[in-house]
Amino acid sequence: MPREIVRPEKLDLDSPGRRDYWVALEHDSLWADHLIPLTVMAGPDVREGQGLLASGSNHGNEYEGPVAIKGLLQEIELEAVKGRLIFIPVLNPAAFHVGRRASDADDGVNLNRAFVDGAGTSPALAGITHRIARFVREYLWPRVHVVTDIHSGGAELDFALCSSYHEVDDPGQAAVIEDTARWFGTPFVMAYQNETPGLMVSEAERLGKITIGTELGWGESVNPDGVRYARHGIRAAAIHHGQLDGEIQPIAHHADGTQRLTAIIDRACYVPAPFPGHYEPLMACGAPVAAGQVVGNLHDFYRVDDPPWPVRAGVDGYVLSQAFRQPVRQGSHILVVAQEYQARSNPR
Repeated sequence: MPREIVRPEKLDLDSPGRRDYWVALEHDSLWADHLIPLTVMAGPDVREGQGLLASGSNHGNEYEGPVAIKGLLQEIELEAVKGRLIFIPVLNPAAFHVGRRASDADDGVNLNRAFVDGAGTSPALAGITHRIARFVREYLWPRVHVVTDIHSGGAELDFALCSSYHEVDDPGQAAVIEDTARWFGTPFVMAYQNETPGLMVSEAERLGKITIGTELGWGESVNPDGVRYARHGIRAAAIHHGQLDGEIQPIAHHADGTQRLTAIIDRACYVPAPFPGHYEPLMACGAPVAAGQVVGNLHDFYRVDDPPWPVRAGVDGYVLSQAFRQPVRQGSHILVVAQEYQARSNPR
């Protein structure tokens, strides 16, 4: 059946059954709407404030999330749904349809920096991207307690595949988040710095929700392992948090015990480019590295006779991310090294 086009206030996210919508948010400058694909599946045990939200393409050039969530829409049978599942393959159509990280053809805003005070309500923050943030805040988060937002490196960064989250103060919430992140099966589970304003996952965490992000690919491509991890992790979260019937077994690095819990909280984990240039990696993402070890070279072809600048790890750990698209801009984080991490929720 065709999807029904509705304004947010006309969504039915509570009644038993499956409903497929295009959620219409008005275009900033045309007689048109941006249409967000949303599917809700509600079972017999729907409870107020309980459910799972899975979203892809928060950034418009990251495609593992859309592919994985589209697959789950074909795969999950309504009869197996116990609570509430809300699936959004493309959360940010303004960015997705131009294949860019931010909504460059509209307001130029990065949705994953748009969850700020006044988003969608202040006249100064009334563009489509801030109104998507308002839609998530007002209509979706009150109905779910689990949030999975699927990201990858887009055009800029090569990544060792990981699920991710921030440290939270509540030890019970922290333990559940870590366990949920492990079920994605990725080689790395990563806790990262929480200083960036406006992150979608940061606000969800502050609201007490079980919140998982990811980095499941790079290069504006579709990574098959990333898609597999996303599909499995979302399904596992739905089952373990009471929204979907069934059993599920660990996969990949979660199953064989090779998954590594890491963190990129220390600013020494990040190496900014001191000048614009071309980055030459000498090690693959995921490789172990020692502090001071040369991981890559930054070349300046305007000074072609000069030796390259050696890019050194600032800490012991694993190469989590490196520059992918060339040339790199001055100040770009061309290397990120993840440290071994002992979670506060589960000291070992």
